[in-house]
Order: sequence, then structure tokens, then C-alpha cells
Amino acid sequence: MKTSRSTLGVAMLAFSMALSACGGGGSAGNGNASGNSAIDWPATPNSPAAPSWPANSGSGSSTSNSTPGGTIPANPTNAPANGPATITPVSGSNTAAITVDGKTMINQPYVTITLCASNAQGSSQCATVDRMILDTGSSGVRVVASALSSAFAAQMPAQTGATDDPGGNAPIAQCATFGSGFTWGSVKRAAVTIGGETSSVIPVQLIGDAKFAVPTDCSARGGKDLSTVSALGGNGIVGISNLVYDHAASANTIYPAGFYYCSSATSCTNTRVAVSKQPMNPVAAFPSDNNGTIIRLPGLSSAGAGSATGQVIFGIGTQQNNTMPSGVNILPLNQYGYFTSVYKGRLLTVSAVDSGTNMFVFPDSAIPISNGFYVPAAPLALAAIFQAASGAGTPINVPFEIANANNLYASGNAAFNNFGMNASGMVLWGLPFFYGRTVYTVLENAKVGAQAGPFVAF
Repeated sequence: MKTSRSTLGVAMLAFSMALSACGGGGSAGNGNASGNSAIDWPATPNSPAAPSWPANSGSGSSTSNSTPGGTIPANPTNAPANGPATITPVSGSNTAAITVDGKTMINQPYVTITLCASNAQGSSQCATVDRMILDTGSSGVRVVASALSSAFAAQMPAQTGATDDPGGNAPIAQCATFGSGFTWGSVKRAAVTIGGETSSVIPVQLIGDAKFAVPTDCSARGGKDLSTVSALGGNGIVGISNLVYDHAASANTIYPAGFYYCSSATSCTNTRVAVSKQPMNPVAAFPSDNNGTIIRLPGLSSAGAGSATGQVIFGIGTQQNNTMPSGVNILPLNQYGYFTSVYKGRLLTVSAVDSGTNMFVFPDSAIPISNGFYVPAAPLALAAIFQAASGAGTPINVPFEIANANNLYASGNAAFNNFGMNASGMVLWGLPFFYGRTVYTVLENAKVGAQAGPFVAF
């Protein structure tokens, strides 16, 4: 999901935040496609609103390429047509399971985390939260307040110390904007455990906690409030993009619909916030295995699967179970987390690999569209070329398939590798890209061998 300020997902594309938020999913960017400072999103600028799901199945006839709007059902109502798809997991404390089950949103990857209000694990100051959207399109942990007990939420220390706060003690809150809406909530502090890895105590966002009134410049961004489990499609977001901090540009510049210090329940003021006080990529705060992540998901048939189970591995080249082979494709990213896709001769310089987006998002006026989704009469074998934004390195040919979205949805399955949506001027290689691949996400300022991040490899 790329947030509107960076890459979460077309943040919140179709089913979740495409968290381009995240999706499905958080705002975690450092800039926009033109190189100017981003407002507050992961790699996906100006994400399209979520399209409305077609009423009928079958091949669609609409050819409109206008940006769709509306919402779609969270999950199919039919029984899955296919069984589960799985991988053989590797062992190690630096791993965690990924599930795609369609119970809340289709094509949405979930992990389980534990939050602790201090560094003490296993104490009464900890809470385990499942169905957290795993998002390579944003940076930072964001938890819906209703997924936590009020007692635990009260134990989480408030993040204070906004740069423009005269007293320095007012709580910090954040507005994270996505293509289909926004999340609003306090910034707290907690240690984050995923699998066997635990971060230091870091800032996290507690969304929808109702501590402070939503500022008008936040709600005015458009779209609905995504600060609930049903609106978000999960209990929160785990943003593990190539960027360390949510929105580094906000350390030096005040942005509307960004960070605030709140002197009372009804008074929040826009502010700069140092990166150390912003939600951050939890992997970067692990004591080891902290240079990136590996996502492994099973391959799928064109019909999809009733569910899918995969794995996230922390660290790259730090243990025997996370070695990056010498023959992988390496795709360097620019400082904002983007690369260039070449599709049918067109250069699309705002491109991102984003697990928090539920589908492929790209422009193609030749494919039939229904309510924004691609609905070809028969599956299409397509291809794109990935290359570094700078043009350096070896171009990578990437084949992919697009099938009829109406038919896929009607199947009742939860996982698809060929689901697509039309959007002009941008490309998001969402969760379908991950199926059948091992995808490496390397952090900025990190290295794997001689290769410096940020980069994606597969």
C-alpha cells in the first residue's frame, strides 16, 4: 500500500487500503514522483480511489478509463473453488507466517505481531494482534485501537517532542492519507515482536483511538475514515518498505494532513516531527537481521486458490536461512522507493512493488474494463520491463497475466495472481507479483554483499 505521501498500496486500492496505505496499507514516504517532498505516503502518489465491484460476473464491456470510485465487497460470498496453496517454510526464529484467507479482504497478506509497552516481553504490558496487513509499500506499524484492550492502550506511552511544540510535552498525532481515505490517531511507543524478532521501543500509530478530534485538513483530503477494522480490512498495518522512516521530509517541513501536536482533545496543530519520533519500519529497529525482508508466497494457477500460506524472513544474508542467491534480479530504487516500468513502449516512472496492494495497477486502454477492473474475455499473457529510475543496470523482463476480475471474484477464491485494475500514469506491482516468487526488500543505507539499498530483488 502506498500512501498518498509515498508508496501501504495505491494505498488502499481495492480491498484494503491498498494500503498504497496499505494498501491495504500507513504513510511512509519521503517524496513524490517529481522529486519534491512527499506529503505523507508510501511510494504511491495520488492513488486512485477504490473501484466499485461489478454487480454481475462475466466479461465486462465498459471501456471507460476514468478513475473509478466507490467500494467493493470485502470478500467473496461463494465457497472457494480451489484448495489452499502452501510453501515449505524454512525454520528459524527470524521468520513469521503469512496468511491470505479472504475472510476480510481478498489478496491481503496478514501476519501476527505482539506489542509491548516496554521492553519486557511476556508481561501484562503486552498484547498480541493478528490480521495485521504486511505492507512493503509503507513504513511503520499502525494498529486499530479497537484491536487492543483499552487497558493496554492506556499503558502505551504517548510520543511527545514535536519540533514546533512550544512546551515539548504535547502528544503527537498523525493523519495518514490514502487513495480512498485517511487514518487518524495518536502516535504511541511500543516494542514490536514479529516471529522471533523484537524491535526496540519505537513510535507506532494507534489509529481510531478517538483521543483527539480529526483536523479539518485531514478529513478534507477526501475519502472515508479508514480508522476501523472493517474499513481498513485488517487490525492494522506492518509497513516494511525499503524506507526506514514514515515521512522523513516532515522532519524539516510542515505538511498539511501530516503530523500534529495536540494540546487538548479539540486542538491539534500541524508540526514538524523528527524522524526518531515518527512511526518507522520495525525491521530497522531489530538488533540483528535488520537490513531487509524476504517474502515467500506459493505459486498459483490461473484460477487462484481458496487460501495461501507463505512466510516472511527477516534479514538478508545474515543467517543460513536468508541468503540471497547470486542469480537473482536486482532492481535499484530511487530515494522515494520507485523504479521505472516499461509497458507497451510507455515509460512509467512511478512504479513500486507493493504487497499491501491487492492487485496489479497499471494503465492499458486496450483491455476491457468494468468499474475500473480489467475484464478481458480470456486471460491475457502480458509483460513489462523493470529498470532502475536512473536507467542504470540490466533491464528485467517480467511476464504477468491478467484475467477477468468478475470471474475471479465469483469463484470464491481468496488468492489470485492475475487480478488487475486500470489507473493512469502509475504502476503498482501488488500481491499478485509475489505469488510463486521469493522477493527481497532491502532497506535504504543497508547492504547485501556489495549491493547497496534501497533495492528489490526477485
